[in-house]
Amino acid sequence: MSPAQEQTPAVTDAQAFKDAMALLAAPVSVVTALDAAGRRWGFTASSVSSVSLDPPLLMVGIALTSSCHTAMAQAGQFVVNLLGEHHRPIAQRFATSGVDRFAPGDFGAWEGDAALPYLPDATVLLRCRTVDVIRAGDHDLLLGTPQQIRIRDESAPPLLWYQRAFHTPVPAAVTA
Repeated sequence: MSPAQEQTPAVTDAQAFKDAMALLAAPVSVVTALDAAGRRWGFTASSVSSVSLDPPLLMVGIALTSSCHTAMAQAGQFVVNLLGEHHRPIAQRFATSGVDRFAPGDFGAWEGDAALPYLPDATVLLRCRTVDVIRAGDHDLLLGTPQQIRIRDESAPPLLWYQRAFHTPVPAAVTA
């Protein structure tokens, strides 16, 4: 048991914790990878975060129960496709179980040693090498270091996950 686990009391009301986290707005990404057989995998993620600037590291949380878990944890590389508001249907599709998430053909194959699936019109693309996988409760945290970064449109309105639904922020009115 880690020192943090020893000092942190368990939340006695899991629903209260879920309700509180629903009020934490988070950007929405689709995370993609290839398994050893070259099969494409991907899921919608709201738990993507920068971890370190030196060295550059980011974290992706993936549930142990996710259909993509094994492939993602073993892939060695993954792509974070940061979504804009116009990607809402893609975010919904990659959050749905039992469908062919790549069927519509909106993903390309990143050039290089592994043709990782990526969304060409994503707001930001981060092609990452997995440096560690850390178990954290009912999730694994994939730590990755960006190998390539593409920024497509800094002004595109982001897609956010808030109160258990997709949202797009409305710019604040400018006051004189």
